Amino acid sequence: MMKLFLAAALTCATFTSAMAIELPPEIAKQGSIKVAIVPNYPPLEFRDPATNTLTGFDVELGEALGKKLGVKIDWQQTSFDQMMPAISTGRVDAILSGMTDMASRQDTATFVDYLRNGPRFFVQQSRAAEFKDTTAFCGKKVGASRRTSFPKLIAAWSDVHCGGNPIQFVGTEGSADARTQLRQGRIDAAVQGGETLPYLMDLEPGVYLPVGDVFATQFTGLALGVKEKVLQQAVVEALDSLIADGTYRALLAKWKLTDYGVEKATINAGQ
Repeated sequence: MMKLFLAAALTCATFTSAMAIELPPEIAKQGSIKVAIVPNYPPLEFRDPATNTLTGFDVELGEALGKKLGVKIDWQQTSFDQMMPAISTGRVDAILSGMTDMASRQDTATFVDYLRNGPRFFVQQSRAAEFKDTTAFCGKKVGASRRTSFPKLIAAWSDVHCGGNPIQFVGTEGSADARTQLRQGRIDAAVQGGETLPYLMDLEPGVYLPVGDVFATQFTGLALGVKEKVLQQAVVEALDSLIADGTYRALLAKWKLTDYGVEKATINAGQ
């Protein structure tokens, strides 16, 4: 009898906890949140090669947030270029796809920041002897996704460290394209979020070597409509709850992102 009472109490507590977070009436009514995702940025989001199902840190975090909010996550696969238009027009309720919180994006979306991140140089391990430190990148061809903040950050780093021998930046169609060009020898080095490199190095052992630390501090955020104040607060509360109960830390550890975790949810911390 006591076991039944405890089970009922726990169930009630869980239900009460989920329902204590206020949601916008239309989302509460539909019972789901439409979330845009571009599954090409492991370990944050990608498709499992064996099953073709969505997986990654962002996917599992999104599902955990949905449980806290008491709604289903309706993943909407799209292209990077369409994510911000989709949030501004209301075609989706949120973006959870490894998106960097940048001040230039905050007119279109409000970001609930859930990871620290930053760009990091890496090279082919077979060329490690050529790149003892980051100054070796001066004058070299360095590739990164042209759709990110990395081009400006690389240029700023080059201005400070390279003088009259600047980095030759090569814009790519994404991080996967940058890695392809690196392996083909079309560029000397590449840049992507440092938080993604441990997973990739496990996936392709002996191929890549990071050089130096991250050279700028940024935040990854879950993007929401700028006018959706109730939903913004709900997501903040849900994320803080996942941090408090240990779920967030467990996901960080699973996806080798522990060094990039945050202590609490913040809004628009990106610069």
